[in-house]
Amino acid sequence: MWYEVKVKYSKIDDNEKIKTFNQPYLFDALTHTEAEARANEEMGKYLSEGFKITRIKPANFSEIFPSEHGDRWFKAKVSLVVLDEDKGLEKRQNSFVLAQALDVKDAYEWIQEQFEDTVSDYSIPSITESPIIDIFPFFDEDIEEVDFEEPTKKE
Repeated sequence: MWYEVKVKYSKIDDNEKIKTFNQPYLFDALTHTEAEARANEEMGKYLSEGFKITRIKPANFSEIFPSEHGDRWFKAKVSLVVLDEDKGLEKRQNSFVLAQALDVKDAYEWIQEQFEDTVSDYSIPSITESPIIDIFPFFDEDIEEVDFEEPTKKE
């Protein structure tokens, strides 16, 4: 499960003025408490001046698509066509995905690439830039790490 964790911290800018940030990060964790512990551990590595966790909430992403060539995160609403077997009708089911990309067009193409071999009928009604700064997937030392590189195209 993914949790959005807002972290508040201050830094001195180029004009030697203190600037305060309250930025969201995404952590893969089993519980709210684990997300907080992971955030404290990870942010402690990067923010030596101190920080405060201001909010933790479950994120509503069904999939996350990292990419090495992207530098920003985009939240997309994906509308899947599913069959209601009881009524014999098709209906749309919405979910949200997070994709790393350079811009909205790149995010759209990256999401399409992820869905092209697995889902036949879908649409992407909206894509917006997310304020999320970075994601921290869960890695277990006993389990081989997940490789987030882009898949190679099938010839």
